[in-house]
Amino acid sequence: MLLILLFTQYAMIRYKFIILLTGALAFNNCQKNEIPVVPNLVFNLAFDAGQARLNNFGVPVSIPVGHAAQTPVFNEMSLHYIELSQDSTTQLGKGEIVYESAVTTFGGGEAIDFENSVKAGNNKEFCRLKISTIKPGRYEYIRASASYQNYVVRYNIKGIPAVGDLVQQSGILSSFVGYNTYIKNVVPKKQILTVNANVPQGYWVFETDLLAPYDLYNKLYFGQSAGTTTVVNPLFNSSPIPSGSCVITGKLTEPLIITGDEKEDIVVKLSFSINNSFEWIDNNGNNQLDFYGTPGNPQEPVVDMGLRGLIPSIEK
Repeated sequence: MLLILLFTQYAMIRYKFIILLTGALAFNNCQKNEIPVVPNLVFNLAFDAGQARLNNFGVPVSIPVGHAAQTPVFNEMSLHYIELSQDSTTQLGKGEIVYESAVTTFGGGEAIDFENSVKAGNNKEFCRLKISTIKPGRYEYIRASASYQNYVVRYNIKGIPAVGDLVQQSGILSSFVGYNTYIKNVVPKKQILTVNANVPQGYWVFETDLLAPYDLYNKLYFGQSAGTTTVVNPLFNSSPIPSGSCVITGKLTEPLIITGDEKEDIVVKLSFSINNSFEWIDNNGNNQLDFYGTPGNPQEPVVDMGLRGLIPSIEK
């Protein structure tokens, strides 16, 4: 009798456990089914040395006589603005503006807030936004305003007293190509430069990255580009951009169609041409960037740090 009673109690406990487990699973499944799918429009950045090197009008161009250029190794960049444009006649600002970075007036006039700007590296996500916030339509072009670039360049230091020449050294450049940028501090790699001011397009901060035993002499340099920043706009005839901006225009490899009924993310790759995008005046004609450790030799000035094209595409 005792065995029958114990068996019955065990069976009842097991039955209640199964009922509770079944209910919990059903509840969890119900909860999962109630979670809405929120599709996003995602922008990834890419830096392509193999893309065409374009001029302001979107035409392939070579390096000018008396100048030299190199393709830098990109670490990261920032965008101030992303706009979807319906066609080649859509005027700047009249398309669908989907992203704008933070701005501030702390330095006086309105400026891009560098400290609070989003930065992303090669093949990394830059931003995402809900597709439900975007006006449905068919978009053929994307306009992206570059504001900051950080990359590695190669250079020589010549005529250093008691040392001679240090060739093919590397350095890290922080390049500000936005219309106006407020910088509190900037760190190209390790060293900090405090600015606390607005800087115009073409401002740069350069940190040397000398190899041992000369690494003790690494330091920061800063200045202003001696030329103009290339801003590629193949729609210059039908849809111009204002001087001093860095709004790069690119045609999508296939139109971006937003219906408002999307169930999955749409991922757009913004591929920027870095093909010989860092350009300087080559005073000695050796096709290398030269600095000098003794006075009397003119430094080779940087004249252009603009990206050389944009190809946006929808990633499958």
